[in-house]
Amino acid sequence: MCWSAEADAAAGAVVAGLGTVCLLRVRDPRRVPLAALPLLLGVHQLVEAAVWLGEDGRIGPGPALAARTVWALIALPLLPLLVPFGVWCAAGPGHPRRRTPGALAVLGAVVAVPLAVAVLRRQVSAEVRHHTLAYAVGVPAAPLLTAGYLLATVGALLLSGDAALRRLGLALGAGAVVCALVWRLAFASTWCALAAVAAVLLLGWAGGTGPPVPAGAAGRGPGGDE
Repeated sequence: MCWSAEADAAAGAVVAGLGTVCLLRVRDPRRVPLAALPLLLGVHQLVEAAVWLGEDGRIGPGPALAARTVWALIALPLLPLLVPFGVWCAAGPGHPRRRTPGALAVLGAVVAVPLAVAVLRRQVSAEVRHHTLAYAVGVPAAPLLTAGYLLATVGALLLSGDAALRRLGLALGAGAVVCALVWRLAFASTWCALAAVAAVLLLGWAGGTGPPVPAGAAGRGPGGDE
């Protein structure tokens, strides 16, 4: 992935197709938010194909900027919101480990706000570096926000109490380290490509069911379990 527009388009189509299958397999509505992750990330790779087209001069500046902005909105503010919220939903009311993803969902929201503001207030730029794309957004306090981002996404999976989600968290955590060490300048692009592949691990998980809902537990929000 991330080598060219054609590579991103092909990979995105495959992952989006698998993501559609993942959603179709869902039996427990509480698993829908996380089960939607592969489809979202497949679409994300398709958007990056358009970013490549902009860098190659095959589409105009306006569509190219729109593609970079949409790519950044998914990669930066949306993922730290969706992943811990999805883990929180899947745990179900009354789950003994539900407080942790609830707290991490709040952290994800705190991280997402400055990331969204940065994306919407500044023009997102991209540059081809060694067959990958390096994005520049001008995020303030980048190291702190990156730490919160990874804690909200990878941490929620690792601390979910679900073996399949822990495996996904381990894959993403290890991949994030590799991306940071090997492709430091294009970390965001390579991390999201890896996440799209790793999300396929949710295919089997999506068809399962979570714990039963205790009587009177419906309607509690993140962090509101008793």
